[in-house]
Amino acid sequence: MRTDQTFARADGAEPGELLHGLDAAQRHAVTVDAHPLCILAGAGSGKTRVLTRRIAHRIANGSALAPHVLALTFTRKAASELGRRLAAVGVRDRVAAGTFHAIAYAQLRRWWADRDEWAPTLLDHKARVLMSLLPRRPGVEVQPGELAAEIEWAKARLVAPEQYEAAVAAAGRRPPLPAGVVASIFRRYEDEKRRRRLVDFDDLVLLCAEALESDARFAAGQRWRFRHLFVDEFQDVNPAQLRLLEGWRGGRDDLCVVGDPDQAIYAWNGADPSALTRFSGRFPGATVVHLDHTYRSSPQIVAVANAVLDGWRAPGARALCPTRAAGSVPVVTAHAGERHEAAAVARSLRNQHTGGRSWSEMAVLARTRAQLVLFEESLRSAAIPFRLRGASTFLDRPSVRAAVAELRSASAHAPLSSTLADLQEAGRPDDDLEELGRMMAEQLTLDPGASVGGFLAWLKTAVPSEPAGDVDAVDLATFHASKGLEWQVVFLVGLEAGLVPVEHADTPEARVEERRLLYVAVTRAATELHCSWAERRAFGTRTVARAPSPWVATVEAAVAALAGAEADVDWRRLLDDIRARVRAAP
Repeated sequence: MRTDQTFARADGAEPGELLHGLDAAQRHAVTVDAHPLCILAGAGSGKTRVLTRRIAHRIANGSALAPHVLALTFTRKAASELGRRLAAVGVRDRVAAGTFHAIAYAQLRRWWADRDEWAPTLLDHKARVLMSLLPRRPGVEVQPGELAAEIEWAKARLVAPEQYEAAVAAAGRRPPLPAGVVASIFRRYEDEKRRRRLVDFDDLVLLCAEALESDARFAAGQRWRFRHLFVDEFQDVNPAQLRLLEGWRGGRDDLCVVGDPDQAIYAWNGADPSALTRFSGRFPGATVVHLDHTYRSSPQIVAVANAVLDGWRAPGARALCPTRAAGSVPVVTAHAGERHEAAAVARSLRNQHTGGRSWSEMAVLARTRAQLVLFEESLRSAAIPFRLRGASTFLDRPSVRAAVAELRSASAHAPLSSTLADLQEAGRPDDDLEELGRMMAEQLTLDPGASVGGFLAWLKTAVPSEPAGDVDAVDLATFHASKGLEWQVVFLVGLEAGLVPVEHADTPEARVEERRLLYVAVTRAATELHCSWAERRAFGTRTVARAPSPWVATVEAAVAALAGAEADVDWRRLLDDIRARVRAAP
């Protein structure tokens, strides 16, 4: 049996080796002896690299033990990437990494088993219950997904059905039906789940938090197991997740969070960015480290990004500082109509590819999913390969679908460990099956006694929508779906009033979030940024005149200042000058 001291000596690289290639701020974030620790990391500042190196550094110097680390991410892909990076820097023992929902579900299944309770059935789509609860009155048209979104927002904000009306009024939220009607449906939805012994994804977070609060033995076991807590994208946590995090933390200080308040774009879905911006108030004695040098975008793109948020930055956030060589000046184009815009983007993509750029180095980003339909048509007509981000899932891939079918044919009570061994012994040369194998290993890290049936249920919580594997294709994505991604060339399309910001963002808080959303989209570009809008757009049978987004003028002011810059310009001074010009622009 290995002791804690053995883990400290055997696992990980030498601490000094983990600092190679880091700038001074990054090295400080990796090595500082501080608990709790908050790392405010701007777009492209090496957030994931720093998080990985800090975990590895603590394991290497013996202040953390790999089997006792819990790393929380917001996507399955991020958890997998974290695991791969840790392995690459010499961390041999697997670190538990996953989303709040996936970790909570794994722990709940163990808790239910220890109490000899049947695990409730996981409801993977709320619409299956909500369909029967929709109002059946003439003139009332509402989709189950709209009500599901309201219920998800309420649960994320710890709002019960009887509190929903007051909470909606306080938040200035506009539900798809009168708030009292939604509250009634919400209450009946909860009752129906209890009657049928169902739990939804939102319940997993709340039930795990309640178990930690009510069962001292369970809480002690989980807190012994997970002593070192790391949270990625902390600006996206919601109150329910914070409650669960507090349950795992149990008042201890061994917590490190990483995030960027300027990329907080999910308040509409219940996220609470104040968890990050007021971190020191929530966790007295906390240390805050800033990473503001971006290694992704050219200085010209950084200038536009900073201009978009100038005067509107979140508390504690800082303007980005470029480190890359100068690139091309971003372009703003007005097109006669939306079809002209789509055709022009297709031509530009083709020209870029002819010049040697791979398709996968380019992306077309729009505020809404509906705007991308014309670009799908235009790229298809031009024989340009593309993929729509979020259009398929990992579980839809043929080899994975076949493997999951095999698992379903096995006994639900069969040990997952032996099934994983069979998969590894088969040695099938398939990247997707390798990923499935890694997911099995991760489930066993969380629950060594996991069964095949338990893994299949957990799989639903661990795999969100994501595109098919590595293909050479142009990415089409909404601004929201682009978060966490980057491309060499980005086309921001449909930058029109009513779309950017979106029309229903009618509160000051919502409009600031829309600014941050545009900032996220701009900072996805590394070397080239193309912005465009249409002077006329069809809505059904009507064609209406359009105006540019009120923020296009900000972008144009930054572009105008960049156009006259000299090759050997002092970029820090120029960026300050651009901010001054943007403030003075009408």
